[in-house]
Amino acid sequence: MNGHLNPESYAQQLKQAEAMKAQLLGQILDKHALERLGRVRVADPGTAAQVELYLVQLFQQGKLRERVTDAKLREVLIILTEKKEITIRRK
Repeated sequence: MNGHLNPESYAQQLKQAEAMKAQLLGQILDKHALERLGRVRVADPGTAAQVELYLVQLFQQGKLRERVTDAKLREVLIILTEKKEITIRRK
């Protein structure tokens, strides 16, 4: 084999990874937070992916002690989506 995945194998692995992530998010988030994340995914898939990655990383690092509520998820969304103000000073 030449070290490359064939398209079917890659698609299968991607499908398995997505299923594992969905299962993990089901463990991390409470029902209302999971519903909100679903709505965010429909409206802005990029932001949803960013939030999912952030939550999975926190979980893997052992920093999540309890399930994430809707209120906590809203806080995460605000933090991850707020625009950073950039100021340029010229001398």
